[in-house]
Amino acid sequence: MNLLKALAAVGSMTFVSRVLGFVRDTLIARVFGAGIYTDAFFVAFKIPNLLRRLFAEGAFSQAFVPVLAEYKNRRGHDETYGLVSKVATLLGLVLMGVTLLGILAAPVVAYISAPGWAQREPETFALTIDMLRIIFPYILLISVVSLAGGVLNTYSRFSVPAFTPVWLNIAFIVAALFFAPYFDPPVMVLAWAVFAGGVLQLVFQLPFLRKIGMLPKLHFDFRDEGVWRILRLMGPAVFGVSIAQLSLLINTIFASFLESGSVSWLYYADRLMEFPTGLLGVALGTILLPSLSKSVADKAEHEYSSLLDWGLRLTLMLALPAAVALAVLSVPLVTSLFHYGAFTEHDVWMTRQALIAYSLGLLGLILVKVLAPGFYARQNVKTPVKIAVVTLIATQLMNLAFVGIFHHAGLALAIGLGACINAGLLYYKLRKNGIYQPQPGWLRFMARVAVALLAMGAALWVGAGDSEYWLHATLWAKLAYLLGLVGLGAAVYFAALWVMGLRIRDFIKRSVS
Repeated sequence: MNLLKALAAVGSMTFVSRVLGFVRDTLIARVFGAGIYTDAFFVAFKIPNLLRRLFAEGAFSQAFVPVLAEYKNRRGHDETYGLVSKVATLLGLVLMGVTLLGILAAPVVAYISAPGWAQREPETFALTIDMLRIIFPYILLISVVSLAGGVLNTYSRFSVPAFTPVWLNIAFIVAALFFAPYFDPPVMVLAWAVFAGGVLQLVFQLPFLRKIGMLPKLHFDFRDEGVWRILRLMGPAVFGVSIAQLSLLINTIFASFLESGSVSWLYYADRLMEFPTGLLGVALGTILLPSLSKSVADKAEHEYSSLLDWGLRLTLMLALPAAVALAVLSVPLVTSLFHYGAFTEHDVWMTRQALIAYSLGLLGLILVKVLAPGFYARQNVKTPVKIAVVTLIATQLMNLAFVGIFHHAGLALAIGLGACINAGLLYYKLRKNGIYQPQPGWLRFMARVAVALLAMGAALWVGAGDSEYWLHATLWAKLAYLLGLVGLGAAVYFAALWVMGLRIRDFIKRSVS
C-alpha cells in the first residue's frame, strides 16, 4: 500500500469535511454571532466532544486498533469478527449508561463546565443545560461511528471514516439555513443538528462494514482475551486522554470568567487551527497507527522506525508553513470566513489574537498525533499518560501566567505551548528508549524547509495588504483574494523546495496492508 497515496485520499476527504465545517461556522457566526447564545452552544457541545474523545477516538482507538490489527494479521477473519462484535456490544452498553447519566445530571455538568455563568449569566446557564440534554445521545452514536472507523482503517478503507464527518457539517448547514426560525431561541436548532449528524454518520458507515464482513452483532460473551487486553490498555489510556481533555475544560472554565464572547472567540480560532491539524495530523495518525501496529506484530523494527521518520518529515514540511500562514493571514482568514451579520469587528480582532496564539503551537499539536501512535502501536499507553500529566501541569501554570496579560489569547497560547512540550517529551522518550532511529539527511532537510518558509512568509506578508480592506470588502472579493494568497504561498513554498532539490518521489512510502 502506498502510504503517500493513502494520506492524499484521507487528506482530500478531510479537506471536504473541513471546508464544509468552515461553511457551517460561517453560517453560525452570521446567524448567531458571538455572544451568550453561541457561548452556551459551544460549551454544551464541548462536553459530549470531550467524552467522545475519551470513550471513542481517544482512549478506545488507542487500545482497540493495535489489538484489532494483531487479530487481523495473526488470527483470521472469524476471531477478528468475534472481537469486533464483543467490543461493540460492550462499548454500546457502557455508553448507553453514560448518556443516560449525562441527561439526568446536565445541570451539574453545566456548572462544572462554566461555573462563572451560574450567577453572572443565568440565562446562558439554563440554555446550556437544555442543549446538553439534546446533545448527550451524540456520545453513543459517534462512539459507535469511531469503532466502525477503527475497523475500516485497519482494513485500509481510510477514505470512508475520513468522509464521515461531512454528514455532521451537512446537518449543521441545513439546520441553520432552514430550521432556525422554528426554534425558540433559534440557536437551539444547533443542538438538534448535532443529534441528527450523529445518526447520519452511523447510517453512512454501516454498508461499508457489511461489505468487509465486519458489521457487528450483539455478543455478550466478554471473556475473550482480546477484549480484556483492550480494557487493560484503556485504563491508562482513559486517564491520559482525560488529562488532555481536562486541560481544554479548564480553559473553558477560565474563559467563562472573562469578557462575554471569549468562549466563542476561542472556538472560532480553534476551528481554523483544526483545518491543518485534521488535514495533516489526524490523517497521518489515522494511516500510521495500523501500519505501525503491523510492523510491531511482524517484529519489523526497521520498518517501524522508517514509518515514524516518514511521518515526522511530512509533518514538519507541511505543518510549519501552515503555522506561518495562519499567523500572517489571521485577519484575512477571520474576516473572510466569519465577519458577517452578527459577527462584529471587535469579534474579528479578538478571534485574531487567539488564532495567532494558537498558531505558535500548531507544530506541537500535529506532532503529538504522529508521535503518540509510536507508543500505542506497541501497546504502551503508560508513557504517553505520564507525559500527559506533565503537560497538564505545565499548561495550567502557563494559563495562570498568561490569562492576566493576554486574556483569552493567553489560554490559546498555553494550549499550543503545552502541545509543544508534549511532543518534545514524546520524541525524547522514543529516542531514549531506542524505539525510533532518525534516517540520514535531517539537517539538510530542515535547512531547505527554513529557506522555503522565509520566502513564503515574506510573499504572504506583502500580498495580504492592509487590514482595512479585509474589514470592508464584499464576501466574494475577500474569498477570491484569500484563495489567491493561499495559492501564492503554496506556489512560493513548494517552488523553493523544488529548486533546492526536494521531490514528491522522496516521500513515497509503501507498507504492506
